[in-house]
Amino acid sequence: MEKNSQNNTDSSLRRISRRNVLKAAGIGGAGMLLGASGIGSFLTSTGNSMTKDETDNNFIPFYGKHQSGIITDMQDHIYFVSLEVTAESRQDLIKLFKDWTNAAAALTEGKGVGEASGKSYLPPKDTGEAAGLSPSNLTITFGVGPGLFVKDGRDRFGLQRKRPKELKDLPLFPLDSLDEKWTGGDICIQACADDLQVAFHAVRNLVRIARGKAVIHWAQTGFQRTKQADLKKETPRNLFGFKDGTVNPDLHNQKELNEQVWVQPEDGTSWLAGGSYMVVRRIQMYIEVWDRSSLRDQEATFGRLRESGAPLGQKHEFDKADYQKKDENSEPVIPMNSHMRLAHGKGQNQILRRSYSYTDGMDPDTGSLDAGLLFICFQRNPDKQFIPMQERLAKQDKLNEYTVHKGSALFACLPGTHKGGYIGETLFS
Repeated sequence: MEKNSQNNTDSSLRRISRRNVLKAAGIGGAGMLLGASGIGSFLTSTGNSMTKDETDNNFIPFYGKHQSGIITDMQDHIYFVSLEVTAESRQDLIKLFKDWTNAAAALTEGKGVGEASGKSYLPPKDTGEAAGLSPSNLTITFGVGPGLFVKDGRDRFGLQRKRPKELKDLPLFPLDSLDEKWTGGDICIQACADDLQVAFHAVRNLVRIARGKAVIHWAQTGFQRTKQADLKKETPRNLFGFKDGTVNPDLHNQKELNEQVWVQPEDGTSWLAGGSYMVVRRIQMYIEVWDRSSLRDQEATFGRLRESGAPLGQKHEFDKADYQKKDENSEPVIPMNSHMRLAHGKGQNQILRRSYSYTDGMDPDTGSLDAGLLFICFQRNPDKQFIPMQERLAKQDKLNEYTVHKGSALFACLPGTHKGGYIGETLFS
């Protein structure tokens, strides 16, 4: 009799638990889809851990002067999310960044955000899909958008006076066809890892922690060739088959990084010193149209040889391009409207590209493949780097015949932090 009574009680509790969880979560907001619990009390950095020997070769520390995931060697996968903040108070927002810091530090070590199991009538503290997996070189990078400072003319969290003049919505460039569902955001999280499940697990649990304070506005997964598939570690290729990211700052040259990537104290925004501006563009590629074009036309479009990645007129990928060289018809060897030539300009607008390919099935409007490039770049000043470069490309780039920009966002990636501190501390102090 006692056993039957206990079974009935357990069943009843399970039904009540489900109802209460759904009732508490509500039916609106993308955040609900990623879990219904998990706040600061769950951030105990236990469970799902690997031994030190197992993590030495694929662990990237979260703490440091700069956030990881910017000049870090590119991992195989990305899970990128843009969020809208729903918190009303500055205190709640600060607590969110503190909780995220503790969680991110644990996740990058291959740990969960809490024990994988606990009281059977409560949701587990960690979602568990990364249990037993290595850190897989996971990096988690946080950025803040212009809407966190001012939205609809309102100074939401007393941050308006701290908004850098560079942190504003990117201009609408010629031929842009932006869709609101891929554009903007108050905060971004970039999770990169050599395992997609590890990256997804990180984002899922960070969004879960943000329940009641932020919801997903848009999200995109991306990929590049894996390290196992390219033992030579050559420049990755985009879905058009061309190498992408050949011309980047030297990641081992601190002077060059300070000039091109990291915001400096003298730039007028002291709280962002050591951070960087992140541009994100979701670029759909017309794969089928491209596949019907000749190799000669493809190479003229990029201004590079497809096989080697060399500038037209040269032999090797990293050979210096000769923009003055003419062919037998006295035409520039590197066409005037080629992507490479226009991006180069006068060589003054350098950016750090860190892009990934994506594919999302079929485009319902055209019936063609919905595939392309999640273009991501970092720079010290978008007004002097990305924007003038994109203005040239948008007006004349031959590549525009084969692509369309569907999404756009600009974020200020915060400086790094130390143990005992938190991401965003310089902004809120």
